[in-house]
Amino acid sequence: MIRVLICDDQAVVRDGLEAILSTDDDIDVIGVARHGQEALDLAREGQPDVVLMDLKMPVMNGVQATEQIRKRWPRIRVLVLTTYADEAWVLDAVRAGASGYLLKDTRRELLVAAIKGTAEGKTFIDPSVAGKLLAQFATPAPPAPPATEGLTERELAVLELICQGYSNPEIAQHLHLASGTVRNYVSAILQKLDAADRTQAAVVAYQRGLVKGTERR
Repeated sequence: MIRVLICDDQAVVRDGLEAILSTDDDIDVIGVARHGQEALDLAREGQPDVVLMDLKMPVMNGVQATEQIRKRWPRIRVLVLTTYADEAWVLDAVRAGASGYLLKDTRRELLVAAIKGTAEGKTFIDPSVAGKLLAQFATPAPPAPPATEGLTERELAVLELICQGYSNPEIAQHLHLASGTVRNYVSAILQKLDAADRTQAAVVAYQRGLVKGTERR
């Protein structure tokens, strides 16, 4: 069962999302929050697997809440669900540690699939948002710092699959590795790229030209 916390400042949105998610047997909505501070309080009490996070809210916005949640409870993943596709919001959310970024016009079945995938460690980015995110890396990247030069050939292969949205078990199967070995590679990659999580590692990888693309094979 995937424990989900909903955070949105609009009651009609909160109620609608709760009604949609409550119909899925694999999802348990453990609470709803009206703003980021309330999300922090509920996250501390309920320890959800995924927080479905809006961005522009009173008291504490979604970017601030995402950053605090990821710092305090790294195992909790944050999936942004918002109406804002502005470049600044996207970049700030990813830098804060969001595991994915969807818009509120996302179809119901895709939203449910994204929540389940996020809980497994996959990354979901709305296509219109992904274009803006990747546009940041269209210009030539500065020389990579020494830390990135320490990535081995196998670590680069794992990093490319992370960027394609593969979970650790899928990477293990794809590269014919043990699950524990994959976890070790992922930990080494995060350390070498100075990334807080898989999403930030993917962003750094694109920025520094360490991977070629995002299409799953």
